[in-house]
Amino acid sequence: MRLEHKYIVALISVFGMFMNLLDLTIVNVAVPVLSSELTASAGDVQWVVTAYLLAVAVAIPVSGWAGDRFGTKRIFLLALAFFTGGSALCAFAWNIESLIIFRALQGMGGGFLMPVTQTMVFRAFPQQERSKAAGILVVPTTFAPASGPLLGGLILDSLSWPWIFLVNIPVGILGIVLGLTFLKEQREDNPGRIDIPGLLLASGGLALFLFGLAEAGERGFADMRVLSFGGTGILLLALFVIVELRTKDPLIDVRLFRDRMFALANITQSAAFMGFSATLFLLPLFLQLERGMSPLESGLLTFPQALGVMFLAPVMARIYPVVGPRRLVAVGLLVATVTTVPLIIMDLETNLWWLRGSLFFRGAGFSMMLVPLQTAAFAAISMTATGRATAIFNATRQVSQSFGVAIIATVLTSRLTHHGATLGTFDNAAASVQAFSDGYLVTAGFIAAGILLALLIRDSDAAATLRTRLKPGTT
Repeated sequence: MRLEHKYIVALISVFGMFMNLLDLTIVNVAVPVLSSELTASAGDVQWVVTAYLLAVAVAIPVSGWAGDRFGTKRIFLLALAFFTGGSALCAFAWNIESLIIFRALQGMGGGFLMPVTQTMVFRAFPQQERSKAAGILVVPTTFAPASGPLLGGLILDSLSWPWIFLVNIPVGILGIVLGLTFLKEQREDNPGRIDIPGLLLASGGLALFLFGLAEAGERGFADMRVLSFGGTGILLLALFVIVELRTKDPLIDVRLFRDRMFALANITQSAAFMGFSATLFLLPLFLQLERGMSPLESGLLTFPQALGVMFLAPVMARIYPVVGPRRLVAVGLLVATVTTVPLIIMDLETNLWWLRGSLFFRGAGFSMMLVPLQTAAFAAISMTATGRATAIFNATRQVSQSFGVAIIATVLTSRLTHHGATLGTFDNAAASVQAFSDGYLVTAGFIAAGILLALLIRDSDAAATLRTRLKPGTT
Protein backbone atom coordinates (compact mmCIF):
# COMPACT_ATOMS: atom_id res chain seq x y z
CA MET A 1 0.00 0.00 0.00
CA ARG A 2 1.48 3.33 -1.09
CA LEU A 3 1.67 5.98 1.64
CA GLU A 4 0.06 9.32 0.74
CA HIS A 5 2.50 12.18 0.18
CA LYS A 6 1.06 14.24 3.05
CA TYR A 7 1.98 11.48 5.51
CA ILE A 8 5.47 11.18 4.01
CA VAL A 9 5.92 14.94 4.55
CA ALA A 10 4.63 14.61 8.12
CA LEU A 11 6.95 11.71 8.98
CA ILE A 12 10.06 13.42 7.63
CA SER A 13 9.08 16.69 9.34
CA VAL A 14 8.54 14.94 12.66
CA PHE A 15 11.95 13.31 12.23
CA GLY A 16 13.66 16.70 11.90
CA MET A 17 11.59 18.39 14.60
CA PHE A 18 12.18 15.60 17.10
CA MET A 19 15.96 15.86 16.86
CA ASN A 20 15.85 19.64 17.18
CA LEU A 21 13.42 19.74 20.10
CA LEU A 22 15.21 16.93 21.90
CA ASP A 23 18.21 19.21 22.20
CA LEU A 24 16.12 21.81 24.03
CA THR A 25 16.17 19.66 27.16
CA ILE A 26 18.75 16.91 26.70
CA VAL A 27 21.34 19.31 28.11
CA ASN A 28 19.24 19.98 31.23
CA VAL A 29 20.09 16.60 32.71
CA ALA A 30 23.79 17.25 31.97
CA VAL A 31 23.96 20.60 33.81
CA PRO A 32 25.61 19.14 36.96
CA VAL A 33 28.06 17.11 34.83
CA LEU A 34 28.97 20.07 32.61
CA SER A 35 29.38 22.27 35.66
CA SER A 36 31.86 19.79 37.13
CA GLU A 37 33.83 18.78 34.04
CA LEU A 38 34.06 22.26 32.49
CA THR A 39 34.65 23.99 35.84
CA ALA A 40 31.67 26.30 35.51
CA SER A 41 28.93 27.53 37.83
CA ALA A 42 25.30 26.43 37.41
CA GLY A 43 24.58 29.98 36.25
CA ASP A 44 27.21 29.70 33.50
CA VAL A 45 25.92 26.30 32.40
CA GLN A 46 22.40 27.75 32.27
CA TRP A 47 23.63 29.78 29.29
CA VAL A 48 24.28 26.51 27.42
CA VAL A 49 20.49 26.05 27.53
CA THR A 50 19.55 29.71 27.12
CA ALA A 51 21.98 30.38 24.23
CA TYR A 52 20.40 27.55 22.24
CA LEU A 53 16.87 28.76 22.93
CA LEU A 54 17.75 32.36 22.15
CA ALA A 55 19.46 31.46 18.87
CA VAL A 56 16.42 29.42 17.88
CA ALA A 57 14.13 32.34 18.67
CA VAL A 58 16.27 34.78 16.65
CA ALA A 59 16.47 32.47 13.62
CA ILE A 60 12.82 31.47 13.49
CA PRO A 61 11.44 34.77 12.07
CA VAL A 62 13.87 34.65 9.14
CA SER A 63 12.91 31.05 8.38
CA GLY A 64 9.36 31.98 7.36
CA TRP A 65 10.62 34.38 4.69
CA ALA A 66 13.48 32.05 3.66
CA GLY A 67 11.12 29.10 3.13
CA ASP A 68 8.81 31.23 0.98
CA ARG A 69 11.73 32.73 -0.98
CA PHE A 70 14.04 29.75 -1.55
CA GLY A 71 11.68 26.80 -1.01
CA THR A 72 10.80 24.82 2.09
CA LYS A 73 12.65 21.67 1.00
CA ARG A 74 15.90 23.55 0.40
CA ILE A 75 15.72 25.42 3.72
CA PHE A 76 14.80 22.23 5.57
CA LEU A 77 17.87 20.44 4.23
CA LEU A 78 20.19 23.39 4.88
CA ALA A 79 18.85 23.80 8.42
CA LEU A 80 19.29 20.10 9.14
CA ALA A 81 22.86 20.23 7.82
CA PHE A 82 23.63 23.33 9.90
CA PHE A 83 22.15 21.74 13.02
CA THR A 84 24.14 18.55 12.50
CA GLY A 85 27.38 20.48 12.00
CA GLY A 86 26.70 22.57 15.11
CA SER A 87 26.20 19.36 17.09
CA ALA A 88 29.65 18.15 16.01
CA LEU A 89 31.24 21.43 17.15
CA CYS A 90 29.50 21.19 20.54
CA ALA A 91 30.92 17.71 21.07
CA PHE A 92 34.47 19.06 20.72
CA ALA A 93 34.03 22.19 22.86
CA TRP A 94 37.04 22.71 25.18
CA ASN A 95 35.47 25.00 27.80
CA ILE A 96 32.11 26.44 28.82
CA GLU A 97 32.54 29.57 26.69
CA SER A 98 33.17 27.61 23.48
CA LEU A 99 30.24 25.30 24.25
CA ILE A 100 27.90 28.28 24.66
CA ILE A 101 29.03 29.70 21.29
CA PHE A 102 28.64 26.37 19.49
CA ARG A 103 25.22 25.83 21.08
CA ALA A 104 24.15 29.18 19.65
CA LEU A 105 25.33 28.07 16.20
CA GLN A 106 23.46 24.81 16.60
CA GLY A 107 20.37 26.74 17.67
CA MET A 108 20.49 28.84 14.50
CA GLY A 109 20.03 25.64 12.47
CA GLY A 110 17.27 24.52 14.81
CA GLY A 111 15.52 27.87 14.46
CA PHE A 112 15.25 27.51 10.69
CA LEU A 113 14.15 23.91 11.03
CA MET A 114 11.08 24.34 13.25
CA PRO A 115 8.77 26.66 11.26
CA VAL A 116 9.73 25.19 7.89
CA THR A 117 8.74 21.68 8.97
CA GLN A 118 5.45 22.93 10.42
CA THR A 119 4.74 24.91 7.23
CA MET A 120 5.36 21.83 5.09
CA VAL A 121 2.95 19.75 7.16
CA PHE A 122 0.13 22.33 7.25
CA ARG A 123 0.43 22.92 3.50
CA ALA A 124 0.36 19.18 2.82
CA PHE A 125 -2.92 18.65 4.72
CA PRO A 126 -6.22 20.26 3.65
CA GLN A 127 -7.74 22.71 6.14
CA GLN A 128 -10.43 20.31 7.37
CA GLU A 129 -7.66 17.85 8.32
CA ARG A 130 -5.59 20.39 10.28
CA SER A 131 -6.37 18.61 13.57
CA LYS A 132 -4.70 15.46 12.15
CA ALA A 133 -1.66 17.52 11.23
CA ALA A 134 -1.59 19.11 14.68
CA GLY A 135 -1.94 15.69 16.30
CA ILE A 136 1.13 14.52 14.39
CA LEU A 137 3.13 17.65 15.23
CA VAL A 138 2.30 17.59 18.94
CA VAL A 139 4.30 14.38 19.38
CA PRO A 140 7.74 15.89 18.70
CA THR A 141 6.67 19.28 20.09
CA THR A 142 6.13 17.93 23.60
CA PHE A 143 7.41 14.33 23.60
CA ALA A 144 10.93 15.27 22.47
CA PRO A 145 11.57 17.93 25.15
CA ALA A 146 10.04 15.71 27.83
CA SER A 147 12.13 12.66 26.80
CA GLY A 148 15.37 14.65 26.50
CA PRO A 149 16.30 14.08 30.17
CA LEU A 150 15.88 10.30 29.76
CA LEU A 151 18.08 10.06 26.67
CA GLY A 152 20.59 12.42 28.25
CA GLY A 153 20.63 10.25 31.36
CA LEU A 154 21.17 7.06 29.33
CA ILE A 155 24.11 8.65 27.51
CA LEU A 156 25.73 10.16 30.60
CA ASP A 157 25.33 6.93 32.55
CA SER A 158 27.46 4.94 30.10
CA LEU A 159 29.32 7.51 27.97
CA SER A 160 30.86 10.97 28.33
CA TRP A 161 28.97 14.29 27.91
CA PRO A 162 30.10 14.96 24.27
CA TRP A 163 27.89 12.04 23.20
CA ILE A 164 24.73 14.00 23.95
CA PHE A 165 25.72 16.00 20.84
CA LEU A 166 27.45 13.29 18.78
CA VAL A 167 24.22 11.24 18.76
CA ASN A 168 22.68 13.91 16.51
CA ILE A 169 25.14 13.36 13.66
CA PRO A 170 23.96 10.00 12.19
CA VAL A 171 20.33 10.98 12.80
CA GLY A 172 20.85 14.30 10.99
CA ILE A 173 22.51 12.60 8.02
CA LEU A 174 19.62 10.14 7.75
CA GLY A 175 17.13 13.04 7.83
CA ILE A 176 18.97 14.79 4.99
CA VAL A 177 18.91 11.62 2.86
CA LEU A 178 15.17 11.13 3.46
CA GLY A 179 14.46 14.77 2.65
CA LEU A 180 16.43 14.67 -0.58
CA THR A 181 14.65 11.51 -1.64
CA PHE A 182 11.00 12.17 -0.78
CA LEU A 183 10.26 15.86 -0.24
CA LYS A 184 8.86 18.12 -2.96
CA GLU A 185 9.87 21.77 -3.28
CA GLN A 186 7.39 24.46 -2.22
CA ARG A 187 7.85 28.23 -2.51
CA GLU A 188 5.73 31.37 -2.71
CA ASP A 189 5.68 33.55 -5.84
CA ASN A 190 5.99 36.88 -3.98
CA PRO A 191 7.91 36.37 -0.71
CA GLY A 192 9.05 40.01 -0.50
CA ARG A 193 12.43 41.25 0.72
CA ILE A 194 14.19 40.40 3.97
CA ASP A 195 13.43 42.96 6.68
CA ILE A 196 16.92 43.89 7.97
CA PRO A 197 15.81 46.58 10.47
CA GLY A 198 13.26 44.18 11.95
CA LEU A 199 15.86 41.43 12.23
CA LEU A 200 18.37 43.68 14.03
CA LEU A 201 15.77 45.07 16.44
CA ALA A 202 14.27 41.65 17.25
CA SER A 203 17.56 39.80 17.76
CA GLY A 204 19.18 42.67 19.66
CA GLY A 205 16.14 43.21 21.87
CA LEU A 206 15.78 39.54 22.77
CA ALA A 207 19.48 39.09 23.48
CA LEU A 208 19.73 42.16 25.72
CA PHE A 209 16.53 41.43 27.61
CA LEU A 210 17.50 37.81 28.31
CA PHE A 211 21.00 38.81 29.37
CA GLY A 212 19.58 41.33 31.83
CA LEU A 213 17.15 38.72 33.13
CA ALA A 214 19.92 36.15 33.62
CA GLU A 215 22.06 38.67 35.51
CA ALA A 216 19.19 39.48 37.89
CA GLY A 217 19.62 36.17 39.74
CA GLU A 218 22.95 37.17 41.28
CA ARG A 219 22.71 40.97 41.14
CA GLY A 220 19.03 41.59 41.89
CA PHE A 221 16.45 43.40 39.78
CA ALA A 222 17.45 46.81 41.15
CA ASP A 223 21.04 46.52 39.88
CA MET A 224 21.94 49.12 37.22
CA ARG A 225 23.51 46.49 34.95
CA VAL A 226 20.31 44.46 35.01
CA LEU A 227 18.09 47.53 34.48
CA SER A 228 20.19 48.94 31.63
CA PHE A 229 20.43 45.71 29.62
CA GLY A 230 16.85 44.63 30.34
CA GLY A 231 15.39 48.09 29.74
CA THR A 232 17.28 48.51 26.46
CA GLY A 233 16.05 45.11 25.33
CA ILE A 234 12.42 46.04 26.05
CA LEU A 235 12.86 49.35 24.22
CA LEU A 236 14.27 47.62 21.12
CA LEU A 237 11.42 45.10 21.12
CA ALA A 238 8.87 47.92 21.35
CA LEU A 239 10.57 49.68 18.42
CA PHE A 240 10.49 46.36 16.55
CA VAL A 241 6.69 46.22 16.80
CA ILE A 242 6.36 49.83 15.58
CA VAL A 243 8.72 49.22 12.63
CA GLU A 244 6.97 45.98 11.63
CA LEU A 245 3.57 47.70 11.53
CA ARG A 246 4.95 50.25 9.06
CA THR A 247 6.97 47.86 6.90
CA LYS A 248 5.58 46.51 3.64
CA ASP A 249 7.35 43.15 3.99
CA PRO A 250 7.84 42.69 7.75
CA LEU A 251 10.08 40.05 9.28
CA ILE A 252 7.25 39.18 11.68
CA ASP A 253 3.87 40.13 10.29
CA VAL A 254 2.38 41.42 13.54
CA ARG A 255 -0.78 42.28 11.60
CA LEU A 256 -1.62 38.58 11.83
CA PHE A 257 -2.33 39.19 15.52
CA ARG A 258 -5.45 41.05 14.42
CA ASP A 259 -6.93 37.58 14.04
CA ARG A 260 -8.35 36.95 17.52
CA MET A 261 -7.84 33.19 17.46
CA PHE A 262 -4.25 33.42 16.27
CA ALA A 263 -3.40 36.05 18.90
CA LEU A 264 -4.97 34.12 21.79
CA ALA A 265 -3.35 30.85 20.72
CA ASN A 266 0.08 32.48 20.74
CA ILE A 267 -0.37 34.18 24.11
CA THR A 268 -1.85 31.08 25.75
CA GLN A 269 0.91 28.78 24.53
CA SER A 270 3.45 31.36 25.70
CA ALA A 271 2.26 31.10 29.31
CA ALA A 272 2.10 27.30 29.12
CA PHE A 273 5.56 26.82 27.65
CA MET A 274 7.17 29.18 30.13
CA GLY A 275 5.97 26.81 32.84
CA PHE A 276 6.80 23.69 30.82
CA SER A 277 10.42 24.65 30.08
CA ALA A 278 11.02 26.04 33.57
CA THR A 279 9.99 22.73 35.16
CA LEU A 280 12.21 20.72 32.82
CA PHE A 281 15.12 22.93 33.90
CA LEU A 282 14.45 22.61 37.65
CA LEU A 283 13.67 18.90 37.94
CA PRO A 284 17.04 17.41 36.88
CA LEU A 285 18.87 19.84 39.18
CA PHE A 286 16.70 18.89 42.15
CA LEU A 287 16.77 15.15 41.53
CA GLN A 288 20.53 14.95 40.97
CA LEU A 289 21.93 17.58 43.33
CA GLU A 290 19.43 17.27 46.19
CA ARG A 291 18.18 13.68 46.01
CA GLY A 292 21.49 12.27 44.78
CA MET A 293 20.12 10.53 41.68
CA SER A 294 22.24 9.66 38.67
CA PRO A 295 21.44 11.33 35.33
CA LEU A 296 19.76 8.10 34.18
CA GLU A 297 17.63 7.78 37.31
CA SER A 298 16.63 11.42 36.95
CA GLY A 299 15.66 10.93 33.30
CA LEU A 300 13.62 7.82 34.08
CA LEU A 301 11.66 9.64 36.74
CA THR A 302 10.69 12.52 34.43
CA PHE A 303 9.95 10.33 31.39
CA PRO A 304 6.30 9.59 32.35
CA GLN A 305 5.54 13.19 31.38
CA ALA A 306 6.51 12.31 27.80
CA LEU A 307 4.35 9.19 27.98
CA GLY A 308 1.39 11.31 29.05
CA VAL A 309 1.84 13.46 25.96
CA MET A 310 2.02 10.43 23.68
CA PHE A 311 -1.00 8.77 25.30
CA LEU A 312 -3.42 11.65 24.81
CA ALA A 313 -2.25 13.31 21.56
CA PRO A 314 -4.09 10.88 19.20
CA VAL A 315 -7.25 11.18 21.30
CA MET A 316 -7.14 14.98 21.13
CA ALA A 317 -6.73 14.92 17.36
CA ARG A 318 -9.94 12.90 17.10
CA ILE A 319 -12.17 14.79 19.52
CA TYR A 320 -10.99 18.34 18.73
CA PRO A 321 -13.20 18.75 15.60
CA VAL A 322 -16.24 17.94 17.75
CA VAL A 323 -15.43 19.67 21.05
CA GLY A 324 -13.47 22.71 19.84
CA PRO A 325 -10.45 24.45 21.38
CA ARG A 326 -11.84 26.49 24.31
CA ARG A 327 -12.79 23.73 26.74
CA LEU A 328 -9.95 21.41 25.78
CA VAL A 329 -7.26 24.05 26.27
CA ALA A 330 -8.71 25.33 29.57
CA VAL A 331 -9.12 21.84 31.06
CA GLY A 332 -5.68 20.75 29.82
CA LEU A 333 -3.99 23.71 31.50
CA LEU A 334 -6.03 23.14 34.66
CA VAL A 335 -4.75 19.55 34.78
CA ALA A 336 -1.17 20.76 34.19
CA THR A 337 -1.51 23.33 37.00
CA VAL A 338 -2.98 20.89 39.52
CA THR A 339 -0.31 18.27 38.76
CA THR A 340 2.42 20.84 39.44
CA VAL A 341 1.31 20.98 43.10
CA PRO A 342 3.11 17.69 44.00
CA LEU A 343 6.34 19.29 42.76
CA ILE A 344 5.75 22.33 44.98
CA ILE A 345 5.26 20.24 48.13
CA MET A 346 7.81 17.48 47.48
CA ASP A 347 10.84 17.02 49.71
CA LEU A 348 13.73 14.57 49.98
CA GLU A 349 11.40 11.80 51.23
CA THR A 350 8.55 12.16 48.71
CA ASN A 351 7.50 8.86 47.15
CA LEU A 352 8.93 8.66 43.63
CA TRP A 353 5.94 6.78 42.19
CA TRP A 354 3.70 9.63 43.37
CA LEU A 355 5.90 11.99 41.36
CA ARG A 356 5.89 9.73 38.29
CA GLY A 357 2.10 9.54 38.32
CA SER A 358 1.79 13.31 38.66
CA LEU A 359 4.17 13.88 35.77
CA PHE A 360 2.25 11.45 33.55
CA PHE A 361 -0.99 13.38 34.02
CA ARG A 362 0.92 16.65 33.66
CA GLY A 363 2.08 15.51 30.22
CA ALA A 364 -1.48 14.53 29.34
CA GLY A 365 -2.62 18.03 30.31
CA PHE A 366 -0.06 19.63 28.01
CA SER A 367 -1.10 17.37 25.16
CA MET A 368 -4.72 18.37 25.79
CA MET A 369 -3.67 22.01 25.44
CA LEU A 370 -1.28 21.86 22.53
CA VAL A 371 -3.21 19.87 19.91
CA PRO A 372 -6.20 22.27 19.98
CA LEU A 373 -3.97 25.37 20.01
CA GLN A 374 -1.84 24.21 17.07
CA THR A 375 -4.98 23.47 15.09
CA ALA A 376 -7.09 26.49 15.99
CA ALA A 377 -4.28 29.04 15.64
CA PHE A 378 -4.23 28.65 11.85
CA ALA A 379 -7.99 28.30 11.30
CA ALA A 380 -8.34 31.68 9.56
CA ILE A 381 -4.78 31.94 8.17
CA SER A 382 -4.54 31.79 4.38
CA MET A 383 -2.29 29.25 2.69
CA THR A 384 0.05 31.99 1.43
CA ALA A 385 0.44 33.41 4.96
CA THR A 386 1.06 30.00 6.54
CA GLY A 387 4.87 30.31 6.34
CA ARG A 388 4.92 33.65 8.19
CA ALA A 389 2.27 32.48 10.66
CA THR A 390 4.13 29.30 11.60
CA ALA A 391 7.28 31.39 12.06
CA ILE A 392 5.41 33.59 14.55
CA PHE A 393 3.86 30.60 16.34
CA ASN A 394 7.23 28.89 16.74
CA ALA A 395 9.05 32.11 17.64
CA THR A 396 6.52 32.72 20.40
CA ARG A 397 7.07 29.22 21.75
CA GLN A 398 10.87 29.42 21.65
CA VAL A 399 11.06 32.91 23.13
CA SER A 400 8.68 31.78 25.88
CA GLN A 401 10.87 28.77 26.64
CA SER A 402 13.92 31.04 26.74
CA PHE A 403 12.14 33.38 29.12
CA GLY A 404 10.92 30.47 31.22
CA VAL A 405 14.42 29.03 31.68
CA ALA A 406 16.00 32.44 32.29
CA ILE A 407 13.32 33.51 34.78
CA ILE A 408 13.35 30.26 36.72
CA ALA A 409 17.16 30.20 36.88
CA THR A 410 17.01 33.74 38.26
CA VAL A 411 14.29 32.78 40.75
CA LEU A 412 16.23 29.71 41.92
CA THR A 413 19.45 31.69 42.39
CA SER A 414 17.71 34.44 44.35
CA ARG A 415 15.70 32.02 46.52
CA LEU A 416 18.80 29.96 47.32
CA THR A 417 20.45 33.16 48.50
CA HIS A 418 17.34 34.15 50.46
CA HIS A 419 17.20 30.80 52.27
CA GLY A 420 20.98 30.67 52.77
CA ALA A 421 21.28 27.46 50.74
CA THR A 422 23.84 26.02 48.34
CA LEU A 423 23.05 23.42 45.68
CA GLY A 424 24.27 19.91 46.41
CA THR A 425 25.31 20.45 50.03
CA PHE A 426 23.34 18.14 52.32
CA ASP A 427 23.96 20.14 55.50
CA ASN A 428 21.39 22.73 54.37
CA ALA A 429 19.19 20.48 52.23
CA ALA A 430 15.94 21.72 53.81
CA ALA A 431 16.72 25.27 52.72
CA SER A 432 17.51 24.11 49.18
CA VAL A 433 14.22 22.20 49.03
CA GLN A 434 12.38 25.37 49.99
CA ALA A 435 14.15 27.31 47.23
CA PHE A 436 13.08 24.72 44.65
CA SER A 437 9.53 24.78 46.04
CA ASP A 438 9.43 28.54 45.45
CA GLY A 439 10.57 27.91 41.88
CA TYR A 440 7.86 25.31 41.19
CA LEU A 441 5.28 27.73 42.58
CA VAL A 442 6.34 30.24 39.91
CA THR A 443 6.00 27.60 37.17
CA ALA A 444 2.47 26.81 38.38
CA GLY A 445 1.67 30.52 38.17
CA PHE A 446 2.76 30.64 34.53
CA ILE A 447 0.48 27.73 33.61
CA ALA A 448 -2.46 29.01 35.66
CA ALA A 449 -2.28 32.30 33.76
CA GLY A 450 -2.83 30.27 30.59
CA ILE A 451 -6.17 29.02 31.95
CA LEU A 452 -7.51 32.58 32.18
CA LEU A 453 -6.36 33.27 28.63
CA ALA A 454 -7.93 30.04 27.35
CA LEU A 455 -11.31 31.13 28.67
CA LEU A 456 -11.19 34.08 26.24
CA ILE A 457 -11.05 31.71 23.25
CA ARG A 458 -14.20 31.45 21.12
CA ASP A 459 -14.78 28.17 19.31
CA SER A 460 -16.50 30.08 16.53
CA ASP A 461 -13.16 31.69 15.62
CA ALA A 462 -11.86 28.21 14.77
CA ALA A 463 -15.00 27.09 12.92
CA ALA A 464 -13.09 26.22 9.73
CA THR A 465 -11.29 23.41 11.58
CA LEU A 466 -14.37 21.98 13.30
CA ARG A 467 -16.61 19.21 12.01
CA THR A 468 -19.82 21.17 12.70
CA ARG A 469 -19.50 24.82 11.66
CA LEU A 470 -20.58 27.11 14.47
CA LYS A 471 -22.84 30.07 13.93
CA PRO A 472 -21.18 33.49 14.31
CA GLY A 473 -21.26 34.70 17.90
CA THR A 474 -21.40 31.26 19.51
CA THR A 475 -18.57 30.04 21.71
